[in-house]
Amino acid sequence: MDLRIKEVIKEKGMTITELAEKMGINRVNLSNMVNGNPTVETLNKIADAIGCPVTELFGQPNKDALTINCPHCGKSINIKVDD
Repeated sequence: MDLRIKEVIKEKGMTITELAEKMGINRVNLSNMVNGNPTVETLNKIADAIGCPVTELFGQPNKDALTINCPHCGKSINIKVDD
């Protein structure tokens, strides 16, 4: 599942530093959370601080394509669906 936390932060007119200050945490810690694999609790805290539903932090699936991850190398494989 793709997260779009950085994009949402920009859309809301904020920076990582401003969001970290609002959340009362260190910018480096927030960056590590955003770039890593954030927990549901962290996602909820970020969404609350930004002022958006947590679902907005997730990328929307492309209806014309399917993406799977290769079980061997982990790379994304895009499969286009034709009608």
